[in-house]
Amino acid sequence: MRPAFAGPAVPVGVDVQVESLDSISEVDMDFTMTLYLRHYWKDERLAFPSSTNKSMTFDGRLVKKIWVPDVFFVHSKRSFIHDTTTDNIMLRVFPDGHVLYSLRVTVTAACNMDFSRFPLDSQTCTLELESYAYTDEDLMLYWKSGDESLSTDDRISLSQFLIQKFHTTSRLAFYSSTGWYNRLYINFTLRRHIFFFLLQTYFPATLMVMLSWVSFWIDRRAVPARVSLGITTVLTMSTIITGVNASMPRVSYIKAVDIYLWVSFVFVFLSVLEYAAVNYLTTVRDGKDRKLREKVTEQNLPCTCGMSHTRTMMLDGTYSEADTNSLAGYTRASMMAEDASEKQERMVVHLSLDNESTGTKKKGIRGFRIIQNTHAIDTYSRMIFPGAYILFNLIYWCVYC
Repeated sequence: MRPAFAGPAVPVGVDVQVESLDSISEVDMDFTMTLYLRHYWKDERLAFPSSTNKSMTFDGRLVKKIWVPDVFFVHSKRSFIHDTTTDNIMLRVFPDGHVLYSLRVTVTAACNMDFSRFPLDSQTCTLELESYAYTDEDLMLYWKSGDESLSTDDRISLSQFLIQKFHTTSRLAFYSSTGWYNRLYINFTLRRHIFFFLLQTYFPATLMVMLSWVSFWIDRRAVPARVSLGITTVLTMSTIITGVNASMPRVSYIKAVDIYLWVSFVFVFLSVLEYAAVNYLTTVRDGKDRKLREKVTEQNLPCTCGMSHTRTMMLDGTYSEADTNSLAGYTRASMMAEDASEKQERMVVHLSLDNESTGTKKKGIRGFRIIQNTHAIDTYSRMIFPGAYILFNLIYWCVYC
């Protein structure tokens, strides 16, 4: 029977010393804590005369013979009292009947976490204590020394979190079938360390996006090189996204890391589509140029039968260095003289001459315009893609930091 049965509620003071925070699990949304839980109350039935006013200390065997508060952890998943080498329970009785009841407990309790800002988030978890059987009319549970009732070890640390603060609160909890109960709260706020995720997630994703831009500087006719680069970056981004989601609970809302990874994935995917557009437009233009050359050849050019192999050159609009070197000795005057003297040999070469150009004087070549094999879309993409990604990063880090 509780002390003062059928009388006023028994005041039971509580204080807690947190020994360690063992783990925080995002997947299971819980935390594990080891603590010393101490109860203080007065039971006049345990009073005894003492000339020295010294208390008597007992172990857990006496607990089963007297009344003790039936405090339990609300929303706990697993908990146990340490029993090495014996049950970690202490009972101290003072001559006036005051009792100190202490035990060492490890408890795993639920923590409702919000991952909308993950991994730039802060989490507040709560451990709740309450009497299981006695309502507030029978047992008044309170923090013995207010905020000072909670003490922590200075050596407490977590690999992924920075412990910002511990504090205590209390309030009444109502159950429709049994009534009102005093409930005590141990609140602690954790802020996640970002450096681990910068190394494992953000930097690799950013590097993959930058690697996809390399294809804008590769020759548009190098189909295997550009396609392989695009597919590799897409698959790598998919692997990064899968790895991050595997270590997280399946929540129904978008996390901050999801926004960054999926936007990065879109940039990589768009670089692949950009080359598809460049390749398609190049194919269409080459087809039109081929038809135009065939039409001009049929209408204006004489037969080239009997031409020597070394004097015949078929150019499709692009010139390599070897081709220009082979034309180094030919000028407009020499070509006209040769055409007049050797009528049986004609040269079928369409040359674009520019006498005012100064950039084509290298190696004695004057007036030849070397057409670079680069599409206009590639040129614009070299500026648009990096600029858009830098703008996205500025907005992202300003919003979430």
